[in-house]
Amino acid sequence: MLHHVELYVSNLNDSVRAWEWLLCDQLGYTLYQSWPEGRSYRFGDTYLVFVQTEEDHLTPSYHRKKTGLNHLAFHATSLTQLEDIRQQLTSHGFQELYGDRFPHAGGPDYTALFFEDPDRIKVELVATM
Repeated sequence: MLHHVELYVSNLNDSVRAWEWLLCDQLGYTLYQSWPEGRSYRFGDTYLVFVQTEEDHLTPSYHRKKTGLNHLAFHATSLTQLEDIRQQLTSHGFQELYGDRFPHAGGPDYTALFFEDPDRIKVELVATM
């Protein structure tokens, strides 16, 4: 079982604005820890941590196609939830990916929404019906 994931981000305020909306308002996470350089959000026994990257380590910037983390995938409750979240993405700092193929960008039998956070970390919400 996964215990936690820690992500270093280029702008903590931008990341908190985006991720707190997604995790807490949409997916049922709760704020777990908060300190000047970071936040964590918990769901059950698993939590996600967001930490401000120190200035000396901001370049080169993150890219999901380089070695390292490619994306985070979360369960969604339904296609309706995906559609509701999709309508609100950009107002919360996310950018949709593969919008021309929504909701089946992952294939005809795969219902999901794909998008990127402010650091271009890919996020996937999968509706398992």
